[in-house]
Amino acid sequence: MGLSKKHKGLLLDPLADNNPITIQVLGICSALAITAQLKPSIIMAVSVLFVLGVGNVVISLMRNIIPSKIRIIVQLIVVATLVIIVDQVLKAFAYELSKTLSVFIGLIITNCIIMGRFEAFALGNKPWPAFLDGIGNAAGYGILLVVVAFFRELLGAGTLFGIKVLGDPVEKTGLYAYGYENNGFMVLAPMALIVVGIIIWVQRSKNPALVEDN
Repeated sequence: MGLSKKHKGLLLDPLADNNPITIQVLGICSALAITAQLKPSIIMAVSVLFVLGVGNVVISLMRNIIPSKIRIIVQLIVVATLVIIVDQVLKAFAYELSKTLSVFIGLIITNCIIMGRFEAFALGNKPWPAFLDGIGNAAGYGILLVVVAFFRELLGAGTLFGIKVLGDPVEKTGLYAYGYENNGFMVLAPMALIVVGIIIWVQRSKNPALVEDN
């Protein structure tokens, strides 16, 4: 099935000019919580990709039979079911990683991006556009998560995927150290917000149209 210009927009816009974190300012909590390391961030990104992509399709298929008064409850049931599937798969095939993510996988249920796309798009569109919208927004969220985690783990611990990349100082002479001294501040949650803020600043600097008028 080919992609029309509209469908390409649904898939690609959230990757840049309509990113759910940098533009819509949604999903910030997980960006702060799990981006100290790259591997958990990638797993979280893939988990949200599955939940939002499949969830959007399910809500779209049910859109004409969901009573408006209970639509939020139905949406919560759908996302909770998908999150349970993700949690069980992680426990079966990546138990140690599932313990690392622990409560954060469960908190996908309350991710504003997911509930927002269910409500704003999936309820009013057919399954194929809903799927593309879900994949696009989840990918936009996931890419930012991975970028933030890359810099936080690299500069905070000198590692990537737990593998040493930047060497420890090997020689000190007076005030000078040769090598890399880990920046412990990078692994603290506030630094994630600062990194996200820098990304937002760079994005708006390159595209002035994204800057809100006062």
